[in-house]
Amino acid sequence: MKPFGAESELRIDDLHASVGGQEILRGLTLSVRSGEVHAVMGPNGSGKSTLSHVVAGRPGYTVTGGSVTLDGVDLLALEPWQRAQAGLFLALQYPTEVPGVRMGEVLAESVRASGGDVAGVAARIEAEALRIGLDPRLLQRAVNVDLSGGEKKRNETVQLAVLQPRIAVLDEIDSGLDVDALRAVARRVEAATTEFGLGVLAITHYNRLLGELHADHVHVLVKGRLVAEGGPDLAERVEADGYAAFAEV
Repeated sequence: MKPFGAESELRIDDLHASVGGQEILRGLTLSVRSGEVHAVMGPNGSGKSTLSHVVAGRPGYTVTGGSVTLDGVDLLALEPWQRAQAGLFLALQYPTEVPGVRMGEVLAESVRASGGDVAGVAARIEAEALRIGLDPRLLQRAVNVDLSGGEKKRNETVQLAVLQPRIAVLDEIDSGLDVDALRAVARRVEAATTEFGLGVLAITHYNRLLGELHADHVHVLVKGRLVAEGGPDLAERVEADGYAAFAEV
């Protein structure tokens, strides 16, 4: 892993991927650098979640072309846990419950596996939970068990803040959040871009996330291709005109 404070870059070049023999991603190229927030917006079925799953290494997806690298390391050649150790973090649209395993245990093992000091992990978890408005007592339970949807998303944000990855892929992290939870999650993620140089790839349907998590670059994904790219004004155009205004290239 690169030394703390070093610049990082996630590069996705001409990525093609399929599921069950059906091509979903059809030549997608973008890059995310330390401190940047990139938003990928698109309608249902456009390939947004497929993108996050392929980058993170979820089984069931076949890469048929292109590359994904993090600081020059071929992520596609690594197991999911190795991608995490390389500095990649995935916040799931639907966080998984893990009965019998406590959050503190998960994060301590993650830090230990990366060669970090586990002595202060418990204190960091509590501090991050309080910062994001999550009762620290909820984190004494098994991972995500008996938590509401909003609590699960706050929980994932605590994990991100404690682990301090180089690049975070947020797969519709705004899904199911009320206004207060959305603001808390988005502001913590944005603060991480300056606190430890986090690069963010935020996947979303709606502009409301970007009202709190301010994007440097916005990409519109339609039928597996990026059909428009720009700044925050592009997200406003999507909000005003809808995705029907964007024809596939």
